[in-house]
Amino acid sequence: MAEEKGGKSLKAPKRKKAPAKKRKFLDRVTFFLRAAAFTCVGLFVFSILWACAYRFVAPPGTMLMAERKLGGHVIIHPWRPIGEISPHLVTAVIAAEDTRFCLHNGIDFEAIDKAMEEAEKGKRLRGASTISQQTAKNAFLWGHRSWMRKGAEAWMTVLIETVWPKRRVMEVYLNIAEWGDGLFGAEAAAQKRFGKSAKDLTQQEAALLAAVLPNPHKWRVDPPGPYVRKRTYTIRSRMAQVKRDGLDACVAK
Repeated sequence: MAEEKGGKSLKAPKRKKAPAKKRKFLDRVTFFLRAAAFTCVGLFVFSILWACAYRFVAPPGTMLMAERKLGGHVIIHPWRPIGEISPHLVTAVIAAEDTRFCLHNGIDFEAIDKAMEEAEKGKRLRGASTISQQTAKNAFLWGHRSWMRKGAEAWMTVLIETVWPKRRVMEVYLNIAEWGDGLFGAEAAAQKRFGKSAKDLTQQEAALLAAVLPNPHKWRVDPPGPYVRKRTYTIRSRMAQVKRDGLDACVAK
């Protein structure tokens, strides 16, 4: 019973209810925060499961393949295990794209620092993207550059480097890389450009294919132009260095 004082009863003050509009706003904020949290957790778990699946299962296609198909290209994409791809091509791709492939954990910070230093000196900014990063982008993501894609690429790169061996990274890369004209993968490129299987490629043919990887729609191997011939010669020299230093040994394991 409330106490009385001076003939008047003392009652506890009633709490004021939040205005209805404010309550609705807070409810919406809470809903969106929960939805965002569930979405982030779902994407996190899904990305791990997806990467683990591709550790054993060949990717059926990529976003770039879908884009090319919508553009009217006929997609040729035969999958070949890395044991059925010429080791010359493995060495050539490492020599051309990522000579530290066996030494880094997906993201080559040393190469990034060197590229930034060269840019500060006024030299042309060169790419520091590793084979692992290119594999992550090609296998799981879209091609158009944005900060969101770069963030997703970094995460997927770390993920595949964690759950895949280097040999698998190279195997997936060689099977989904684009060699122009709707050609995806080493086997499609070897058959179209040289009329032979990827396992039978010579050192020169492998170096030619690696030489055009940065821009397969602009540069050709049949016949190669002056720039491609010069780049092929450089790659051949690097291939010898890669072999001597054992920088392709991780792929053989």
